[in-house]
Amino acid sequence: METAPKEDFLLLFRNNAWYKDLSPEQIQNIMTDWMDWFNGVVADGRCLGGQSLEHDGRVVTGANRNVTDGPYAEANESIAGYFMLRVNDINEATEIAKNCPGLPYGATVEIRKLMERFGASQMAENPQIARKI
Repeated sequence: METAPKEDFLLLFRNNAWYKDLSPEQIQNIMTDWMDWFNGVVADGRCLGGQSLEHDGRVVTGANRNVTDGPYAEANESIAGYFMLRVNDINEATEIAKNCPGLPYGATVEIRKLMERFGASQMAENPQIARKI
């Protein structure tokens, strides 16, 4: 029996400040759990990698390519890091996300499927797709 191809998803971790009210010992315990969780999904082949993100960066916007320091989203909205998953479907990605050790402390996990190509690119090649997107 032929199996369906795997799909790629990003888990986007939000809230750079989830640990602010915790003791150093609590933080260490949670980070140990977090690394055990990460290493487990890497070892079983479902996670291709991941990384924490610095809070500061730059944002480029508009036709004039304005550059500002940022992002300055609220700490609980800021993207703190990501995992890239290769799994069967969004349900499997969701089950992995539900095991995030930071969830009880205010972290959130957004699950997004990676597109093979940007929708506008697909529409430019085949205008009939515009009705479906």
